[in-house]
Amino acid sequence: MKIAIIGTGNLGLSIANGILNSDLNITSLYVTKRNIAELNSLNSSEKIKITTNNIEAVQHSEIIILAVQPKQLSLVLNEIKGYLKSNKHVLISTVTGRKIEEMEQLIGANIPIIRSMPNTAISVSQSMTCLCANKEGESKLEIAKNIFNAVGTTLVIEEKLMQAATVICASGIAFWMRLIRATTQGAIQLGFDAKEAQNLAMQTCLGAASLLKESGNHPEQEIDKVTTPSGCTIEGLNEMEHQGLSSSLIKGLVTSYEKINQI
Repeated sequence: MKIAIIGTGNLGLSIANGILNSDLNITSLYVTKRNIAELNSLNSSEKIKITTNNIEAVQHSEIIILAVQPKQLSLVLNEIKGYLKSNKHVLISTVTGRKIEEMEQLIGANIPIIRSMPNTAISVSQSMTCLCANKEGESKLEIAKNIFNAVGTTLVIEEKLMQAATVICASGIAFWMRLIRATTQGAIQLGFDAKEAQNLAMQTCLGAASLLKESGNHPEQEIDKVTTPSGCTIEGLNEMEHQGLSSSLIKGLVTSYEKINQI
């Protein structure tokens, strides 16, 4: 498998690290960036080819992962479109808010195009990645699933849900980080030092998610197991709800969704 990542910023670098740390059988991984000095950390792998030349990366690869900023997408696609071949290349876009139809208008509908939305947890093989494709790309979805399943979990969705998936999965990393930080701050106030507090918060968050994933239960089923009549857990939960925990989270998600639809 010959892969190129065009635009290796924070997300692109996370994808590169995730691929390198996975069991994927890759023969080469081209990564491009205008300032390649920022990619020195990748030099340890002989499979890595670092370049500023997007066309070179396309010519030597089969799977092209676009990880550029939205405002750069048209420029990059116009640059490489003459080198894309429908019988060779699969284009996977991670670009926020840019629809498949827009890409087809620039490079043609004959190129397999897959739109993806991973998150930065891909660097530790824990990404939740949503996927959708154009007509030509539907037969190539298994390729994208193999790549992203090697660095997390995938879900194929309709494109109309991609903006919402971006908020839940990509922006969601930041939302969960803030919740972990808040738990850490609370633990410090209750007497733990900062490092201990963060470890407690992180592992408990991981444990909660793992319980749901392994059991398939609804969150309320697991909540019921730790809330006893007149106990401290239900008292804390009720106070959080009085202060607007659930409503503020939902409002935050909706606000992010409204913003992304303006991009």
